[in-house]
Amino acid sequence: MNTVKDKIEKLTINGYQLDFGTVFEQAFENYKKIALYAGSMLLIFTFLFIFLLFGIAVAVFGIGVITEYLKPENLKPETFTGNFLLIYTGFIILITCILSPFQAGFLKMADCGEKGEEFHVATMFGYYKAPYFANIVVSTFLITLISSGLSTLVDLAGVQSIGILTSLSITLLTFLTIPLIVFGNLNAIDAIKSSVQLVLKQPLLILALIIVAFLASLVGLMGFCIGIFFTMPFMYSMEYSIYKSIIGIDYASEIDELGSNV
Repeated sequence: MNTVKDKIEKLTINGYQLDFGTVFEQAFENYKKIALYAGSMLLIFTFLFIFLLFGIAVAVFGIGVITEYLKPENLKPETFTGNFLLIYTGFIILITCILSPFQAGFLKMADCGEKGEEFHVATMFGYYKAPYFANIVVSTFLITLISSGLSTLVDLAGVQSIGILTSLSITLLTFLTIPLIVFGNLNAIDAIKSSVQLVLKQPLLILALIIVAFLASLVGLMGFCIGIFFTMPFMYSMEYSIYKSIIGIDYASEIDELGSNV
């Protein structure tokens, strides 16, 4: 842990070099190793999660209430009440926190692919265990709370474009938070701070890599949209490659053992 912190301190002082072509090539090569399995996991668990979530919503609120809320006229921002926005923001934060350790599993999968190791279903759920779970959830909660809160406040002020820009800026600055927890063993607060410091050293280049990865992921919308589940893992491969290019990966962590057994 101290080694990672020392590296981060030096990088925030001296900066670092990233080569767009090299990072993109590394991300693409990594993606090819995990695309099929990661895409299958995304497809299966997305549908299972939506089905479960809808079932819970129907059981709690009833199908009539849900149908009423989903009417187009009730989905316009000007019709949203303060209570609705509060509940909506809380719901988004809760769902994001619940799913964040699962998303972290894709980074572990990318790491396994890079090292030529096998990965299984258990790999996707390895970060629902201590000590990573708490830090991942806390960091996700703080980032989502700040992002959603500021965005909502700006939207209520009638400047939606600024709200979107604010949310995207926070997403960019905290882009390395989860990898810093997963591979750097940092706690939530240190990971957020370190991510901001590191991204600010090369914000435009990192933004360009994220945009390219995002656009590449959208290719999956072709082919009845199902393909998006198999192109989306490229985002995780890019996140992994950016982190690896900046800091490197310490393979000594016990989390490397996760996913080795089903």
